[in-house]
Amino acid sequence: MANLKLGKLPDRTPSKVTVTVSAELNQALKDYAALYRQTYGESESVAELIPFMLSEYLESDRAFAKARKEGLSATGTSEKSRRQPGSHSE
Repeated sequence: MANLKLGKLPDRTPSKVTVTVSAELNQALKDYAALYRQTYGESESVAELIPFMLSEYLESDRAFAKARKEGLSATGTSEKSRRQPGSHSE
């Protein structure tokens, strides 16, 4: 077997995820898409922008990156419940 510099490519099969958002978040996403169009001169739908927005968010979350590096052992149920919408335990 050849020892290629490029490793095997990861699974690139897209996954469809359906979510329901509040009216306020929906409007914010539409506003972001409008600002994107104004900034770059290219119209992209909210559905096209969301995967990139989520990716940027996850890549910028240092605690998440650290937990993934450690095999997610650093996360616990108390951390999950603390971040749940509507949870007031801090």
